[in-house]
Amino acid sequence: MTPRFNLYLGRAGQYHAMSEFLVRGWNIAVPEVDVGDDILVLKDSDGILRRVQVKTAQAVIRAQSYSVQFSIPIKQLETSISPELTYVLVIRKGHLWSNLLILRRETLLIEHEQFQVGTVLKDNLILYIAFQETKITCSKRDFSAFDRHFEDFPIIPH
Repeated sequence: MTPRFNLYLGRAGQYHAMSEFLVRGWNIAVPEVDVGDDILVLKDSDGILRRVQVKTAQAVIRAQSYSVQFSIPIKQLETSISPELTYVLVIRKGHLWSNLLILRRETLLIEHEQFQVGTVLKDNLILYIAFQETKITCSKRDFSAFDRHFEDFPIIPH
């Protein structure tokens, strides 16, 4: 993949994530300056605000599985700010959107610190995630529960 393709893919993944929040009834705002938050997700009725960082990857397809790799800045992962940050990891498989892994920042930090999830390379945590027919794993940890894990973003009826 070329750097230009990655820019397009990243922006497309951000719009895909935004559309998922919108159809669930949450409003979206895009900060004018990206300092770590790609989108702000708002529940209009009571002002609940969530900060979201979107990461997008193109899957590498194998015979019985596929995999992706994400890079998360360690400083961002270790910094707690209110409202808390949520990561949305968007996966594109071939020409279609596939999985959406949704993790709170503190959840990913615990996975890294307590269960050695990911590999630290320079100033980033590299996550290699494998998708098999019935299981999603990262560093031998089961990540299946994070697939489309919209627990913090319930559907808002309008």
